[in-house]
Amino acid sequence: VLESLEEEGKICLSKRGKYCKGEAKRLQGTYRANQRGFGFVIIPEEDQDIFIGEDDAGGALDGDIVEVIITKASDRDGKRREGKIVKIVERGLTTVVGLYQKKGNKSYGFVIPDNQRILQDIFIPEGKSKEAVDGHKVVVELTSYGEKGRSPEGRIVEIIGHVNDPGTDIMSIVKGYDLPVEFPEKVLNQAERVAKTVTTADMAGRKDVRSWQTVTIDGEDAKDLDDAITLTKEGDRYILGVHIADVTNYVQENSALDREALKRGTSVYLADRVIPMLPRVLSNGMCSLNAGEDRLALSCIMTIDAKGNVVDHQIAETVVNVDERMSYTSVKKILEDRDEAECERYHDLIPMFELMKELSHILRERRHRRGAIDFDFPEAKIILNESGEPVDIKAYDRNVATKIIEDFMLVANETVAEDYFWQEIPFLYRVHETPDEDKMKKLVTFLQNFGYTMHMQGGQEIRPKEVQKLLDKIEGTPEEAMISRLALRSMKQARYSPDNDGHFGLATQYYTHFTSPIRRYPDLQIHRKDNLRGRMNDAKRHHYEKILPEVAMETSSLERRADEAERETLKLKKVQYMRNFFGQEFEGVISGITKWGIYVELPNTVEGLVHIMTLKDDYYNFDEENYRLVGEQHGRVFRLGEPVRVRVRNAEPANRTIDFTYVEKETETE
Repeated sequence: VLESLEEEGKICLSKRGKYCKGEAKRLQGTYRANQRGFGFVIIPEEDQDIFIGEDDAGGALDGDIVEVIITKASDRDGKRREGKIVKIVERGLTTVVGLYQKKGNKSYGFVIPDNQRILQDIFIPEGKSKEAVDGHKVVVELTSYGEKGRSPEGRIVEIIGHVNDPGTDIMSIVKGYDLPVEFPEKVLNQAERVAKTVTTADMAGRKDVRSWQTVTIDGEDAKDLDDAITLTKEGDRYILGVHIADVTNYVQENSALDREALKRGTSVYLADRVIPMLPRVLSNGMCSLNAGEDRLALSCIMTIDAKGNVVDHQIAETVVNVDERMSYTSVKKILEDRDEAECERYHDLIPMFELMKELSHILRERRHRRGAIDFDFPEAKIILNESGEPVDIKAYDRNVATKIIEDFMLVANETVAEDYFWQEIPFLYRVHETPDEDKMKKLVTFLQNFGYTMHMQGGQEIRPKEVQKLLDKIEGTPEEAMISRLALRSMKQARYSPDNDGHFGLATQYYTHFTSPIRRYPDLQIHRKDNLRGRMNDAKRHHYEKILPEVAMETSSLERRADEAERETLKLKKVQYMRNFFGQEFEGVISGITKWGIYVELPNTVEGLVHIMTLKDDYYNFDEENYRLVGEQHGRVFRLGEPVRVRVRNAEPANRTIDFTYVEKETETE
């Protein structure tokens, strides 16, 4: 009886585990399931999640909005609160992507969900399979959520393709994250209508910078070129122009194009395709700053002194004409490799590239002095063949050219944000709040085990400079990647906000996203020109103040969805790639330690698990405080950052896992 009353929230548990009268306080949040059975309820306005045991989920599935009561308060050791779900307010899942399996010659089947957080297979009754066959990847619409111990039920609404067909794997991820692929006809028609060649009338009233020496610098395969650069020097001052495609000239507020762009929030870059925010006739056409074509732009033209301070700037509507479409590789060949053929080909541009390198270094040094944090993780680039199979994994090269563009975009974003802040115009900022105090304290304690210190001001607040000093100290050490990751995980996620709350990671009070309106909606949003053209009256101000909080929340959420889909695709392709190497040995570094084993990262960014059960030489205990596995009998210790040799034991695309076996020292020396 007590348990059922507790379930209904009629009584509550005290901190000591005793029942007390009165309604238990119900909190509302989103349930995130874990593939190992338990889960967490995330409350938007609270920092700490609520742990939900397997038996306390109350039939909730991943993504459901739920009501939860606290059954155990957090203690002084930082152990999180525990709770019980008492009501499902709104189902987060209406469709599920998975693998259809038919049971022999039976008239029904099951779908095994791709989402590892959905722990039950979905029953597909007779007549609801859309004639799917064994091995089809499908989209299922849920008709029942499996209350009272029954399996969830559904009907198949789309067949993606057979599991072995090229492209089915990525399309399953696309459908699983509900990413919109095709544009509605109305949107495509509107894009065709507005994508007209730039005319003299279009240029009226704009600053004409077509005679300025101008380049775009992007990856070889980039098609949406939304930023161009001009740079000259007068005395000891640099005149840097960051010219951004004027997308709002074609995408009017509240048009079909604008509504579709907001619905997408961002372009999504997957291993074998790009799902653009805007139709290609705009993103690769009239809104792309293609060489030799007149293009409309919104420019931030900055005067920068020898110390990297922006001493003057102008934000203007312009007309540009790019001289050369450069690639990062090509600029690196010129500036670093001094490649003869490349230098000959781009002879006229070399003085500007040399200036770029000079100014980039000055801007980077200035950011470093104020404490900006530069996490330099090797990002993976997956090379696919025509069938979509991964044939190589390379770490993205951060070279002199990528750094030039990064530095110029950062200074433009800062300059625009500060300008709008002091104008007191409703605006979208890119904010990154100060890290959570408890998380930073745990990080500081952990670092002490490695002999590193990090000072917290007044024992509570961390400054960006301290994180930066730490990254400088660990540079080049075996534990660099692992400590960098832990430091990054201890921080909050950057997001969009109408309030200027500053950017901790960049150590700046003013930051926005201004430089990519083709592929990010927040950039497009702040390009609206009412302020530039003196139209920011009270009505407009009120309009923006009303819509911006919703736009900020929506675009932050869509950005996370895109990031997750991109990560999932990379993970899948890495697993597929490692299937080619069963039984082969690799050198790696211990990147994570848990009670179930050690994670090892290879130089090509692939990470796999050495399960504790495969360490046969001893019984190992997990030393949580020091992130170590310690052998009981022989005292062998596995530490984070330690180089190890492993053998590929298994690679399973269905659940995106790679298993390694640890190779003993004796084998290594044989």
